Amino acid sequence: MQALGSDGVDTTRTPSGWRHLPPPARAIATAATAAVEAAQARDKEAFDAAVEQLAGLDPEQSGLVLGVVVRALLEDLHPDGLDGDDVRAALERAVRSAAEWQEVDPQVMVVLLVGALGVQDDNDGEGRPSPQALARHAPLLLADLLQRRSFPRYLQAAFTEIERSQTHDL
Repeated sequence: MQALGSDGVDTTRTPSGWRHLPPPARAIATAATAAVEAAQARDKEAFDAAVEQLAGLDPEQSGLVLGVVVRALLEDLHPDGLDGDDVRAALERAVRSAAEWQEVDPQVMVVLLVGALGVQDDNDGEGRPSPQALARHAPLLLADLLQRRSFPRYLQAAFTEIERSQTHDL
């Protein structure tokens, strides 16, 4: 049975490591972890449920957190620097892997990758994928980039980096 906290977070799935986070961040951590784990296991039912939960969160906040994780993974996978060929290879690998069990829109994956790298889209949101599409594709991309790496470790590092940058912006 699902136990929801006052913030709507499924407390039965909240790792003890996320309890220190404020409710919005905890909700992102819980939903993203469930979605990435389901993507890694290729569990369609669990994936759909987790994506629904992730898509229901603030897309700007969850996009920021997951974008920081994607960028950190790309940096770790390419310690000598990342070039266009590396990005293309990451895109192709993630799309192929996800397409084995999910419908995938390569353009959404492109948006996720270039957004994580800080490349700005000049079309003012026109033609931008929906929050649902982004919430569906981000865990698929992350599952591929993670390989055997620990998602919780990268997620915690992302929260720390975001907190540090917000503190310095004050």
